[in-house]
Amino acid sequence: MTLGNLLSADTILPEMKATERYAAIAELVALLVAQGQIAADDRESVLAALRVREETMSTGIGFGIAIPHASSEKVGKVVACFGRSSAGIEFESLDNQPVKFVVLFVVPKDQFQTHLRTLAAIAKFLNDRGVRERLGKAGSADEILAIFQNSAKG
Repeated sequence: MTLGNLLSADTILPEMKATERYAAIAELVALLVAQGQIAADDRESVLAALRVREETMSTGIGFGIAIPHASSEKVGKVVACFGRSSAGIEFESLDNQPVKFVVLFVVPKDQFQTHLRTLAAIAKFLNDRGVRERLGKAGSADEILAIFQNSAKG
């Protein structure tokens, strides 16, 4: 499972408005609701699951990357979205640096292995400095999506 498979241009925000982590998470969940990936009635439940995970330890992993994630009985398949912030988001990251790239995903409650594999694949992908540089320069959601799809083939 790669981000190229999970994302579409409609689930990519080339420029996020949020400047702090919970606002960023809410902004991305709103995108998933708007795209029909999460039911509007399930928005608060999914946000609560993400908040509980975030309160355990920030998902800001360093290098300008955050990967907020949770499992929820409100989704039937893995749903994901990506947001970019040129200004940076305060995420209480491990390296105390602002976050530029946020990958948010929600996995069905009973799919622990999928959850771990998805998290590992995203972290490995974004750990590549060249990928982060290309993502930072991409001009549109379509260009960002192409980076995820083309890099995943490598």
